Amino acid sequence: MENVSVTKNKQLLIPENFIRVLFLICVLLGLGVLASLGFGSRSVGWNELVDGLFHPEAQYHGANVVRQRIARTVFSLMCGAALGVSGALMQSVTRNPIADPSILGVNTGASLFVVCGISFLNISTASQYIWLALAGAIITAIFVYGIGSMGSGGATPLKLVLAGAATSAALSSLVIAIMIPRSNVMDQFRFWQVGSVGSGNWSSVSTLVPFLIVGILIALFTAPALNALALGDEAATGLGVRTGTIRLIAAFGGVLLCGAATALAGPIGFIGLLATHVIRLLIGPDLRYIIPLSALTGAIILTISDVCGRLLGSPGELEVGIVTAFIGAPILILITMKAKMRAL
Repeated sequence: MENVSVTKNKQLLIPENFIRVLFLICVLLGLGVLASLGFGSRSVGWNELVDGLFHPEAQYHGANVVRQRIARTVFSLMCGAALGVSGALMQSVTRNPIADPSILGVNTGASLFVVCGISFLNISTASQYIWLALAGAIITAIFVYGIGSMGSGGATPLKLVLAGAATSAALSSLVIAIMIPRSNVMDQFRFWQVGSVGSGNWSSVSTLVPFLIVGILIALFTAPALNALALGDEAATGLGVRTGTIRLIAAFGGVLLCGAATALAGPIGFIGLLATHVIRLLIGPDLRYIIPLSALTGAIILTISDVCGRLLGSPGELEVGIVTAFIGAPILILITMKAKMRAL
């Protein structure tokens, strides 16, 4: 393919500390999975954890609690991976160091379409949510990029963030306007709107799998060309990259991942921002490594945030969207102070 030929003759240089970072991520991922299976409104011991995972003949309460948490844990890992890769793609496409589905208004667009579906089409299942959320995310992404591209200088990081913030505020007002006169819609929508993986089950997992696979494949396919885009459009074009086509494909992959995760878990913010920045800080700017490691890091952040929400809200739970907002907001402020809105 012409748009990825720029890397065929280049040696695949592995970042110096890649192995150490990968090992650390795998350890944290394993600990996060064990914590997700072991902690909650009813914490379990090591023996119960082992029986629940490896001894199906064990049918006592503790082992069954562990088995019930497996689907939620898998769902949390998948949503975190989807949001992590989506953040990496959006930052690369927009060349904006603080691009994230929640910051650019994509989550809010998905929310608006979902609440419209609940209000006017009487939808109630995840398979119905997902297509409306994808449509809302795609339309919002196109609108924000179009607004941010107007005027001199094109789609600069500052203009994209301002366009995303303004669009998100306007769409949030529409969501509220639709819900207020419809109490039944408000009851159904308010739990989804906060963002939670608590309703994750095997049906949610199976619904998300194809979107996750397609989105990650798109991300990996476009990664070499996106590396060239980081040099600037003129340099990338000189290297044989079709900049418009690559941006379109990569943006579609990012919106696909974000929209699918948002439809099933609600609008969970800051995962893509945090995961991508952590990995870029540790291994550098090469997207061939950032994308897979962002998937793993996003899975870790969301899963551990979910565990923290269960522990902080015990005997109930604090929704994971609230936890990630508390973590992500101050980090976003630090990033914007240091990055000073410079392009990637």
